[in-house]
Amino acid sequence: MQKIDNPKNNYKNVAHAFFLSLAITIAEPSTILPLIVEHFSESMVIVGLFVSLLRGGSIVIQLYVAFHAQAYRRVLPYLSKVFFFRWFAWLSIGLSIYFIGDSNKTLTLSLIGIGLFFFSFMAGFGAIYFKELQAKIFSKKYRGKTMANRQVAGSIASIISGGVAGYVLSHYEAPLNYAYLFMVSSFIMGIGFLLFSTIDEPAKEHIQAKEKHFGLFLKNALATLKSDKRLQRQIVVIFLSFSYYLSMPFVILHANSSFVLSGWMLGGFIMVQMLGSIIGSSLLWRRISNYEKMLTLSFIFMILAFVLALFANSIWLYGVIFFLFGMGLDGLSISGMNLVIEIAPEEKRPIYTALQTNITSLGLFFPVLGGLILKYSASYAIVYGLTIALLTLGFILSLSLKGAAYED
Repeated sequence: MQKIDNPKNNYKNVAHAFFLSLAITIAEPSTILPLIVEHFSESMVIVGLFVSLLRGGSIVIQLYVAFHAQAYRRVLPYLSKVFFFRWFAWLSIGLSIYFIGDSNKTLTLSLIGIGLFFFSFMAGFGAIYFKELQAKIFSKKYRGKTMANRQVAGSIASIISGGVAGYVLSHYEAPLNYAYLFMVSSFIMGIGFLLFSTIDEPAKEHIQAKEKHFGLFLKNALATLKSDKRLQRQIVVIFLSFSYYLSMPFVILHANSSFVLSGWMLGGFIMVQMLGSIIGSSLLWRRISNYEKMLTLSFIFMILAFVLALFANSIWLYGVIFFLFGMGLDGLSISGMNLVIEIAPEEKRPIYTALQTNITSLGLFFPVLGGLILKYSASYAIVYGLTIALLTLGFILSLSLKGAAYED
């Protein structure tokens, strides 16, 4: 008999986060990925573009996925296929760097970009299915705890990964060190995907009849957005929360221009960021079931981080910045996912998820804008200042969000 809040599902949910974080931390957009891209191209715009590719490829597909997913009683079989293609895309990046590397930097960079795009593109399918599963197998209170547990497990894995990355980056020359990281981590990622694929998923009781064609679905989705003022306000606030991407990929490059970054320093920053994530999830986020409050507090941590970045000139101050990143990013992630689940009726959950994710994910292209600003202004202070202004606006608007209209 399938039941909600099954402890076995919780263990698999947390284990999935552990192995996935252990794998993908080696391309963390706040630390290693900008340096990988900078190895093959010195353009700040290209650095920003590749950070966007890691996250932004999912935008183009989510509404179409939701069009079909609203009529699915079970989504796990589809999610398992997504896992396979994401794993293959990640492995292909390592193989491209290993076999081509510096012999043709343009081709290598292009193949990395293609791999990142497809890894992110498939996440567009996965995001809808994943949130649908979380809503089906966990109650509101239990879901908050299991998501905090996921964040803690992921952060512990990322600390381990940061230490391993520091060792590999220090003992092997670029770009082979990057290739080794991607190839080994792809197999670790596969373990997490296999575990999550065995989750016990109940059939969905209330499903939405699928429209005759996608165009009609878009029309109905737009009508849903227009009719739900709370969803509109929430989308604006969460979009503004993504403004941290305007600066975050360039903080590590700014640090690298201030002092020489060793592989161990880079791994250390990852570990400090994940330590912030663990402390935030263990001592703060898991104790807060009011996700509007969680979102507001997360804005504060991110604003503080970028205020410090304006004056940072030492490894210790950068350590504090990455620690605050860890706390703030986890809060933004947990609150953003749970807020849309809370306000969505069961039968319209995929539609609400796709609307929020599609629109807010346009913020994933903030790194491109940040790269352009840096290219023409050569001023980190301008980029940091604009980021602080947008985050402050998001913080102010988050105070106006009220309790959810729908409770599960």
